[in-house]
Amino acid sequence: MEVFFTLFSDYTLRTIAMGAATLGLISGILGCFAVLRRQALLGDAMSHAALPGVVLAFLLTGSRAPLVLVLGAAIAGWLGALIVLTIVRLSRIKEDSAFGLVLSVFFAIGMVLLTIVQRSGAGGQAGLDTYLFGQAASLVLSDVITIAVLGALVLLVLAAFWKEFKLLSFDPDYAASLGFPVRLLDIGLTSLIVVAIVIGLQLVGVVLMSAMLVAPAAAARQWTNRLGTMVLLAGGFGALAGVAGALISATGRGLSTGPVIVVCISVITFFSLLFAPARGLIWAWIRQWRNRRQFAG
Repeated sequence: MEVFFTLFSDYTLRTIAMGAATLGLISGILGCFAVLRRQALLGDAMSHAALPGVVLAFLLTGSRAPLVLVLGAAIAGWLGALIVLTIVRLSRIKEDSAFGLVLSVFFAIGMVLLTIVQRSGAGGQAGLDTYLFGQAASLVLSDVITIAVLGALVLLVLAAFWKEFKLLSFDPDYAASLGFPVRLLDIGLTSLIVVAIVIGLQLVGVVLMSAMLVAPAAAARQWTNRLGTMVLLAGGFGALAGVAGALISATGRGLSTGPVIVVCISVITFFSLLFAPARGLIWAWIRQWRNRRQFAG
């Protein structure tokens, strides 16, 4: 109980919790569209693709300002997304293979650049490696405001094109037959997901960010068949996991906030897979058991 009072009295914990909750809300909502479009690998690919953008942004500017590094990550992630879309459109390579290709190549380039920067002893380079696994303890209020502002812009665009993105997610061929610019909508939706990914790199890192995108949406999908309800549930699950992860990591020494947040959202997803009324495995087993008893009787 004491930790809840600390949440309101301790500046660092309060800042981390607000940032984690905001990130969970945004990534959960955007992740619904990635899951429904069967692009679960998108988050993994784009988060790994953002690493070379972080390092190049530092090399070009010499600054470790979060906004500068996030901008570099966004450009690299967006470029990776465009490469995936181009590969799928112009070749016979399937989408999952294209995601894996971009993920590995971009991440390898990022690791090479990171090693070069670290060995060069360039001033101000310390801390760039925290973008691999995140460092929530380094969050300050200005970082939370940046996450909130960028997230709000993303959600505003999503709300403005809600019907178009909904149709694109469920039936892109029908959307094309109605005259909608499917390719532009695809690029736009992917760009929003990229922004949702890069704003979480400082908090959970490139390695774990994909879980923040996919897990809340996967959990929410077990409870409903309606997109609007799914989006609300996914955002709530993501925010809940963010706050819970911040509180749990604050109670133990040496517990990194990013991995704890991912563990929390994994627990929510596992619970949903088991106990959700419509699709939960427990309820499915119970229905099967009842059906067998009725047939046996």
